[in-house]
Amino acid sequence: MESLPVSANSAIQQATEAANVLRTASSEQRTAAIQAMAEQLLKQQDAILEANTLDLETSREMAISNRLLEWLKLTPERLQKVIDDLLTLSRLPDPIGRVVATSQPSVHGQTFTELLPLGVIAFVHESLPDLAAIAAGLCMRSGNSLLLRGSQEARQTNLAIFQVLQSAIIETDLPADSLIDLAAQEDYSLRDFFCTEHQPNLVIPYGRPSWVQQTVRQCNAPILQTAIGNCYLYWSASGSLEKVRNAILDSHRTQPDAVNGIEKVLVHPQLKQSSLGMLWNSLRENGFEIRGDEHFVNEFPDLTLVEPSEWRQSYLQKTVAFKLVDRLEDAAAWMNQYSSGHANCIVTDSYTKSQKFAQQVNSTFIYINESPRFHRLDPGEKQVFLGISKQKGSHRGAIGVESLMTTKQIILGNCST
Repeated sequence: MESLPVSANSAIQQATEAANVLRTASSEQRTAAIQAMAEQLLKQQDAILEANTLDLETSREMAISNRLLEWLKLTPERLQKVIDDLLTLSRLPDPIGRVVATSQPSVHGQTFTELLPLGVIAFVHESLPDLAAIAAGLCMRSGNSLLLRGSQEARQTNLAIFQVLQSAIIETDLPADSLIDLAAQEDYSLRDFFCTEHQPNLVIPYGRPSWVQQTVRQCNAPILQTAIGNCYLYWSASGSLEKVRNAILDSHRTQPDAVNGIEKVLVHPQLKQSSLGMLWNSLRENGFEIRGDEHFVNEFPDLTLVEPSEWRQSYLQKTVAFKLVDRLEDAAAWMNQYSSGHANCIVTDSYTKSQKFAQQVNSTFIYINESPRFHRLDPGEKQVFLGISKQKGSHRGAIGVESLMTTKQIILGNCST
């Protein structure tokens, strides 16, 4: 096994020791830490925004893409949303020790299944510096320590947010190493941390799909893959134009990262061209670019032709591509092959077709006559989510507190033998 650089090895060992403390710390103490994070972010808002301005200036000089600039740019409103998320997390019940399953008593006694923290979580993110605070809140609520590694364009902002969060943790007498900034270890790559014997218990990469895959290739540690964009909608022959329009527009309202943005629409041949025209006009009025397959480009020469590779790629901007499909079965097969696999939709008036769609499409979430818009703060304010994982297994779906937990089984015997 490759030896770990001293500083990298030290960071993971320190995070592990902090995780052991957090696991046994009281719910009240961890709640106080989350509340302190929210309070300090509010107090230090000006310093964070000043650091963010420096990052933006440097990134523009480096010709960073507009998408990453949008992800990078913080505003008072965006910081307030993070503060609200943290306050919501502080009000959630403590998950540690929660009994999630019990067995019926038997001759061998009774089995209780309880939640417990995974241990050390690593959050590796591209731009989006505010997500570090949400990750820190989720880890504190679930009793995990957190390693942070942000991308270079957000360096000053990431550091400012890290210092604020760590000071809040220290203020509540919890270990400073509950939160460690790996960006301070610039001499070491992700491989130095995540491809050796001593590893985090879970790595969560977040960013553009290509960036996430690059991160995955550098890790041997357990990965919770996230997904953004390239969500599909099937517009059936009986589907409402207004529902399709609302679903597309609403799905892109999650800012700055439209996690479940509808970027591809599969269209039934029986839909009227007039309906398509009205939809396209409405989307263009809202700043969208419309693209089409060969069929639609032949019918509407002003459309940009979709390249074959685009069907499986995320645009991560207000661009929607349209494709003609003959049947629902064809739409489902196309989505299963080309979509990101985390959020796909159907608009139809047919109950039978909606059920068939739900059965045939392999997606983390299926939306029927509903916008797939992603909310980090659950509308009922009962959960906070970091993103969405598309991989199959126990952590598939929205990444919340329980995504950072594992279980243990306690067998209570009757001592009859």
